[in-house]
Amino acid sequence: MESNQILEIIYILEDSFIGEYVRSSLWLFPVIQSFHLIGLGILGGSVVLGDFRLLGILFRSESVSYVILQTKLWFNIGLFTLVITGVPLFLSEAVKCYYSRAFWIKISCLILGVIFVYFVRNPMALKSRNNFLLKFIGSVSFSLWVVTAASGRWIGFS
Repeated sequence: MESNQILEIIYILEDSFIGEYVRSSLWLFPVIQSFHLIGLGILGGSVVLGDFRLLGILFRSESVSYVILQTKLWFNIGLFTLVITGVPLFLSEAVKCYYSRAFWIKISCLILGVIFVYFVRNPMALKSRNNFLLKFIGSVSFSLWVVTAASGRWIGFS
């Protein structure tokens, strides 16, 4: 797909009913963004707890599998909240996001982070007893999520 076609789709998305409604409302964008940040806190908290256990920083007396299992539900709730609130936020300023390098870094790291958590971090954390491997997985996961959050924050400055 050529970039002109993508840009046309972006303009259509921004001009959609939801995009127009959120953008024209005085209070709706900040309310949605507040819930988006709550979702970030929930997801971020579950990531920090799980990754810091993998790194051996927190909950050393608890097994890795116990901490990962306890944080899975909160990760899913946070991710669901972020996606549900992120879509209308995106639709309200799709053109700005299209031209924002920070947005593309955020989305790329978000996708990589989710894939990494579901298909690498959690399965390996539940099986492996290799401390070096667990620390490596924890540091990769934590790094992905820090870049996701930081680039998401940077969107507001671009």
